[in-house]
Amino acid sequence: MAVVLRGGITGGFLHHPRDASSFITRRISSVRVAGGGINPTVAVERPTWLPGLDPPPYLDGKLAGDYGFDPLGLGEDPESLKWYVQAELVHSRFAMLGVAGILFTDLLRTTGIRNLPVWYEAGAVKFDFASTKTLIFVQFLLMGFAETKRYMDFVSPGSQAKEDSFFFGIEAALEGLEPGYPGGPLLNPLGLAKDIKNAHDWKLKEIKNGRLAMMAMLGFFVQASVTHTGPIDNLVEHLSNPWHKTIIQTLFTSTS
Repeated sequence: MAVVLRGGITGGFLHHPRDASSFITRRISSVRVAGGGINPTVAVERPTWLPGLDPPPYLDGKLAGDYGFDPLGLGEDPESLKWYVQAELVHSRFAMLGVAGILFTDLLRTTGIRNLPVWYEAGAVKFDFASTKTLIFVQFLLMGFAETKRYMDFVSPGSQAKEDSFFFGIEAALEGLEPGYPGGPLLNPLGLAKDIKNAHDWKLKEIKNGRLAMMAMLGFFVQASVTHTGPIDNLVEHLSNPWHKTIIQTLFTSTS
């Protein structure tokens, strides 16, 4: 007698046969089942973004955060899939930094600790030490350099840690664990996940938080467009009247 456990969100037991290709089978020493029998095989269905949906064959669950979501089939080509994985990872990290920066500065602004502009107007602030054109040029220069080096490491993993890779003599300190996961004392000061091949849990936590941050950034954009204020102000307004100050009433009022 076989025991089949259903994964994902809902949980429970399956009592009907399913395609064997949608299961991950693992061997264990023994499993006691109803009736006192012993069955050495347990088939566990991998969690998917929509419980019960069979994931595409090229999304086999090996990637961190792979729940079989690819409605447009963008990852069918293996080389394209590698690039999309890196693109999502970078966007996730930028989103996490952006969300943290927006919330922190907005908290300083709303509490009156610092006289700061709301986050979507920060780019219009003029600085005395440099003009806007100079700041844009420097940003393009630095980000262009960093992104070029990152792309070269993606194309040829490990190439940017060599002594002749022109990274101001600190190549060894930036030696990556694998493409997309830089290491060394500068970018991995706590020494987390040194064994990157067995760091699936760390990767999963990062990509989950990154996806959440990207959704938060989308929410900040919509909030700014609709309410013309920052996220802390919106939160305070909602908490002042939770039943009538919600996203539904706000969107309805803005369109009426």
